[in-house]
Amino acid sequence: MKEIQKQLVDFARHLGDPTNDFVILGEGNISGKDNPDTFWVKASGTSLRDLEPSGLVEVSFKKIKELLGADNLTDDEVRLGLQEAKIDPEVKAVPSVETFLHALLLKLDGINFVGHTHPTAVNSILSSKNAEAAYAGSLYPDQIVYCGPAPAFVPYTDPGSPLAKKVYEVIEAYLDEWGEKPKIILMQNHGLIAIGATPAEVENITAMSVKAARIILGTYALGGPKFLSGENVARIHTRPDEQYRKGVWGVD
Repeated sequence: MKEIQKQLVDFARHLGDPTNDFVILGEGNISGKDNPDTFWVKASGTSLRDLEPSGLVEVSFKKIKELLGADNLTDDEVRLGLQEAKIDPEVKAVPSVETFLHALLLKLDGINFVGHTHPTAVNSILSSKNAEAAYAGSLYPDQIVYCGPAPAFVPYTDPGSPLAKKVYEVIEAYLDEWGEKPKIILMQNHGLIAIGATPAEVENITAMSVKAARIILGTYALGGPKFLSGENVARIHTRPDEQYRKGVWGVD
């Protein structure tokens, strides 16, 4: 077993730990890379909580990019394309349909691991009428330290290639607005994506995102969230002591 596979198995089991309430059953997926040509992604139909190395599939960035460049692919064409993108055609496991999304995110500068989960607290907000308004600001310093100055918000989009393209479009707009890539991506009526350089970074971002969701939900019992000002957010995001803490906790 390669080191990247070991990292991903541990990563998956941490995110899939039932006590976290990040996912249940076959929900969610993870991916990681250790070279510029290929990456590993969770296979379709497997569970994060008890993932084995056999539940990971190595795929080609180049072939996934070619699929993303095609228009109006049928479900059968997507299935066949994902099979052909496998590095080892003898592997029986099938890459998740979200492989497209992982391929785009893993090509972002400094991103080596992706964790996609469906936490109950986060999806309680993302499935509501006021999802965007609930995430329109930041509430406390550690939310900013770990999760960045703001999330990237994606309207509901059909999973697979369409979702990957929409996420990339939203990230480009985020880069224009904030001058940096997002740490979390919120997909309406779907779930949470955290990205980072290491599995630990992604796990920490995910955990803080879930805490933030619980706090957001709690604020609505007392009239709704009171967001920090833009000046507050910018100050926290750039404070030297907070930058130091980021390094200690493995946050980019």
